[in-house]
Amino acid sequence: MPPMHVGGGARADVEAEAAAAGTSHSCPLLPTPSASDVAARKAGSGRAVERRYFQPHWPEQAVEEAVKRGRAFVGKFRVNAHNRNEAYCTIDGIPVDVLITGLAQNRAVEGDLVAITLDPIACWTRMKGPNVVAGDAVVREVGETNGNHSGKKGQADVSCRFENRSNGISVPDRMHHHHKNSGFSQAVKCENGNAIVSESYERDLDDAESEASRALQRICAMIYSHPSRRPTGEVLSVIKNSPRRDAIVGFLAPFPVLPDGEQQKNQMNGQGLKRMNHNAQPIFKGLIVLLPTDPKFPQMVVNVSTLPDSVRQSFKEGDVALDKELIAARIDGWNEESLFPSAHIIQFLGKAGQVKTHMDAILFENAISDAEFSPESLACLPDVCWKIPQEEFEVRKDLRNVLTVTIDPPTASDLDDAISVETLPGGIVRIGVHIADVSYFVHPETALDAEAQSRSTSVYTLRRKISMLPSRLSEELVSLNPGVDRLAFSVVWDIDPHGNIVSRWIGRSVIFSCCKLSYDLVQDLVCSESSQSRSAVSFLQVHGTFERDDVTKSLRCLYEVTKNLKEIRFKSGALSLDTAKLMILFDEAGAPCDSYRYVRNDACFIVEELMLLANMSVAEVISNAFPDCALLRRHPEPNLRKFREFAAFCAKNGFELDASSSGQLHLSLSRIKEKLQDDPVLFDILMFYASKQMQSAEYFCTGNLISRKDDWAHYALAVPLYTHFTSPLRRYPDIIVHRILNAVIEAEQMYMKHKKSHSGKEALCAAAKKFKVPLSENLAEVAEHCNERKWASRRAEEAGQKLYMWALIKNKEVVACNARVLGLGPRFMSVYVPKLAMERRIYYDEVEGLSVEWLEATGTLVLDACRHRPPQRRGTQVKWRAMEEVALLINPSESMLFEEDEESGVTEAGGCTAESVLLSDNAVKVQAAPATLPLVIRYLSDIPVVLHATGGEDCAVDIGVRLYISSYFK
Repeated sequence: MPPMHVGGGARADVEAEAAAAGTSHSCPLLPTPSASDVAARKAGSGRAVERRYFQPHWPEQAVEEAVKRGRAFVGKFRVNAHNRNEAYCTIDGIPVDVLITGLAQNRAVEGDLVAITLDPIACWTRMKGPNVVAGDAVVREVGETNGNHSGKKGQADVSCRFENRSNGISVPDRMHHHHKNSGFSQAVKCENGNAIVSESYERDLDDAESEASRALQRICAMIYSHPSRRPTGEVLSVIKNSPRRDAIVGFLAPFPVLPDGEQQKNQMNGQGLKRMNHNAQPIFKGLIVLLPTDPKFPQMVVNVSTLPDSVRQSFKEGDVALDKELIAARIDGWNEESLFPSAHIIQFLGKAGQVKTHMDAILFENAISDAEFSPESLACLPDVCWKIPQEEFEVRKDLRNVLTVTIDPPTASDLDDAISVETLPGGIVRIGVHIADVSYFVHPETALDAEAQSRSTSVYTLRRKISMLPSRLSEELVSLNPGVDRLAFSVVWDIDPHGNIVSRWIGRSVIFSCCKLSYDLVQDLVCSESSQSRSAVSFLQVHGTFERDDVTKSLRCLYEVTKNLKEIRFKSGALSLDTAKLMILFDEAGAPCDSYRYVRNDACFIVEELMLLANMSVAEVISNAFPDCALLRRHPEPNLRKFREFAAFCAKNGFELDASSSGQLHLSLSRIKEKLQDDPVLFDILMFYASKQMQSAEYFCTGNLISRKDDWAHYALAVPLYTHFTSPLRRYPDIIVHRILNAVIEAEQMYMKHKKSHSGKEALCAAAKKFKVPLSENLAEVAEHCNERKWASRRAEEAGQKLYMWALIKNKEVVACNARVLGLGPRFMSVYVPKLAMERRIYYDEVEGLSVEWLEATGTLVLDACRHRPPQRRGTQVKWRAMEEVALLINPSESMLFEEDEESGVTEAGGCTAESVLLSDNAVKVQAAPATLPLVIRYLSDIPVVLHATGGEDCAVDIGVRLYISSYFK
């Protein structure tokens, strides 16, 4: 959902609280800062105190002491992309994120791990969202945002209002899921609507909890009693630098840094730096400006002396072409006397606006290396002609006589999972999941292992795959190719006709895949009409002793079993937020030529069900054997405050949403889907925003949460234990899990016989040492790195998809489609574009020739043509924007010409008609005809829009949306 913001002004009750609190600058519920805390805050350089913009960072020892005593808290620093003046920190155990604004950010940048202190309650801001006051009729956003209308450098964005007419949305009794485990529900009870801390619980805390825990509980109590307020705070120190500091992408701006006083004035006014005339001297005090393409990062300064001589000379000569070069840079530091960090240039990536340049920038920005594997890494691998040693057949279970197949996308070359099927007496089906034994080749403490851990994951960017492992290994030595023997880890279940698991076996094996199948081929074989199925059988290439009919029968059996497993899983509370995925087609030259929305078929779910079951089974085994050093994957419950916004969105549109558990949420969404059969776009919007409310799943070491086992759970899957085991060719955590599983299997016989004896424990320890299972602290670091790499790869994949869509739209010039209005206000609207599965904004304030009437009482916007500019307030200067920035205007006579030329797809002027350039998508209704003025828009209105490519040459690539209007005033 669009953010539903409210004003940040303090109410009378807040002023009363401030008066009662006196002039203290510490939270009333926290201990008063000691002399040492004050000294730590004042510590640092004493130079030019009057010119210092930021407070010195606290020393490490002072930070540790403050955190221990509950006077400071540690969290990840996250910046609002629409308003860099706003940043947030998520503190473990606190139900809402802490807001940090302006100079209180104290030189922290996106992704830093920071120590913060909280402001007194009187300084807390009003919460944005429907939970501000239960029963409020209208909740609006009036917060300022820093972005821009057109994405150009150096321009400032404007503010907007979003309307959310939800009534009766009450504040739940429990603020956030974290506190189910932290003791929040026990510590806080409600009397006459106010939260108080239980005296008995306080006594328990005195005995059992630390100062930090008690401070945390008091903060939670205060938040609970003030649900309309968001805590604010200040950064004390940067504990760990963000990896993003080393991967800045941007443009060099041909203008100097302003003097300090003027810098500060512009910074405080949100105006940024002023451009200077290109004819002016471009170097001032030896510094030039770097403008990052990521709006989350501040402008930076670069010392000219660090530039190559040719570049320095070009700047002296005022070469305007240089500011169209995309550059890669690294932040060097940020001192207290400067409003901007200093950086240095690492390399020039190339001319902006070219797909290759921007793709290289995406990889650099996410620290993804596409370099060849080092000779040392390749030396760790055997020759391609390697054969399985005889001793492996002796210690592994031989499953080569069991019908086994792989099911993957048709272009897949690294096959790391296979499935086997056997029918047993009594209706029992024996199903096996077999995963390539990558750990047999990738040994700990080798060059190959170090490089695989560094990469951590394979990255897919539509036109290229950057593998985690060398192709000799991933595509030949361990890939489960048909017709060859392969080493594997296997999980085998006996399943009865009702989907119940009768028995399970996990161990090392040797398998033989008889057939490589694609998802579409399996779909035709098991889910299609008999004639289509018979036709699909002819495409089967079967190796070994099995026949085509054997494969077909096994697949149909597999389909029935997994259908039961899926039904049982969702009855047990699992949640699915599966949505169509945007796919892009390329021509023979490699240029994007079209797009479509890909919906997964039933064959995909066959594989998914079995992989999920295998991951759950292995998670159970390794966490039982090594409760302190197992690598699992957890998915926290969604942020409750954000989910209230989603619930308000549903309630406003007449949909009942029960989010009390993942299972109830799934049932609610299923019912809504049935109700919206005639409006699939609205359901797409619901699923889009339901997904946005979810927290990210993450890897973790069990030893880090050994006393909080409830936090091991996976919310969406509704299971207590989960890990990643099934994709070791593209995920490093799976290799770690294989090593841990290897240790369990090695010690299994002794451990199972003498589970509680000294010898059983010794067997586990010996096996862990043999397979080099990481210690808890080391494993936690591996998990953290893998999480960071996973998120980086996701950012790169999404950015790559957006880049190719940008190129596609740029080539087509005009793409017309429908959009659905999600938010309205006097300055801009927020729209959801189904074809992009994206939310975009259209700004219409201060546009020459456009009249804007915002009827707040009814939530209605009226846009009309206007030949006269509205009067300006005295003392203000408005830079009017052209109508073309907001709308593509078509004269009605031209529109008729378009209709005549629809068959050819070419206009009289040589351009394309709107209909001729529509992206392929049968599921989305297309509105080729433009709207007319006056245009009346309400919440959830369908409006015709045109997509256009923005940026590229002097700023980040993006996809803009304009209104599509027919008017004689053109």
